[in-house]
Amino acid sequence: MSSPSRVELASGRKFRDRNKPLYRLAHWPIWIFVFFIAPGPSTFDLFEHGFDYRKLAWLAVVVLGTGIAALRGRLPGVEPRPYIIRFVEDKPNPLYRRVCYTFAWSVVIAFAILNFLGLAVAVATGAWRLKQIYLYGYLPIAITIWILGALGRLPRVKASTQGEGTERRYFYGAVWACCIAQPILGILWKLLPHTRSADALKLAIFTGLIASVGILARRGILPRTRPIVPGELAISD
Repeated sequence: MSSPSRVELASGRKFRDRNKPLYRLAHWPIWIFVFFIAPGPSTFDLFEHGFDYRKLAWLAVVVLGTGIAALRGRLPGVEPRPYIIRFVEDKPNPLYRRVCYTFAWSVVIAFAILNFLGLAVAVATGAWRLKQIYLYGYLPIAITIWILGALGRLPRVKASTQGEGTERRYFYGAVWACCIAQPILGILWKLLPHTRSADALKLAIFTGLIASVGILARRGILPRTRPIVPGELAISD
């Protein structure tokens, strides 16, 4: 995402001293979703068979846990006031931010990789083995990302928030790409037959969407994907 065509000036961003209740409330469901789908194979089973008592119990645990964190202001975007206001400041990145963004990276990356592999295998062999791919492939990918997060090797998960003005755009670019490509893939899964030619079309559309959205994010066209030029007060969201 280097050399973008558009940038965002810190001086042009509206400064706010506190986050409005509606803003904080709107961010809570995001983190419910992130932690709820974090057990990848269980999530695959959810899409295949629907809810059962175990998934409802897990959802209740996630809602309770994130709700407590939200009340304490320990979820990104749910804080009473913005944590980052200067993008050049070498400010410690709180543990809750590092944990939340690590898990967000894991679900974004792991689901995209596994769905791509499932499509590629289906095209190559003529057989769908996506359930087995999730069962054996999810944890190795997720654990690798969790380790990278613990080591501070991921954007928005580093020990310092100094690079937030650039790192945020990597995160939102990945989120935009996956949040657009994967629902469309789900629709294609329902509408198109499970034949090699149809699966090849799904794979082409899926990878094409991720690449296209990635290009738009690189150019700073999508919301929150422009690098923020530091030097003045600004708000990170």
